[in-house]
Amino acid sequence: MTKIQNSKQYDLEERTLEFGKKIIRLCKTLSKNTINFRLIDQVIRSGTSMGANYREANETETKKDFRFRIRICRKEGKETIYWLNLILEANPEFKQRIEPLLQEAMELVKIFASILEKSR
Repeated sequence: MTKIQNSKQYDLEERTLEFGKKIIRLCKTLSKNTINFRLIDQVIRSGTSMGANYREANETETKKDFRFRIRICRKEGKETIYWLNLILEANPEFKQRIEPLLQEAMELVKIFASILEKSR
């Protein structure tokens, strides 16, 4: 692997880590109620899972396993978008904080889709 490819990997590792941190920070500020408890649990799982699975993908030994892990990253990204939309519905006063997260999640999904396409 060339140095350029390596730095791109780590940039995406850092980007997914920062995204997970932002999800956690948002969730810590949401009001504690029955609806938010469930939504928070789900969005933290999916929003932090992308970074963990991307790191696993970078450590795989076969192309098949790499593609499998990247598919999981894309799936978790789509799920995160779903949960963020529900959090927005339940907490419209957080629109300014949630919309950038939605945008970032959509970009990450596109990046993982592109990685999948290029790894064929």
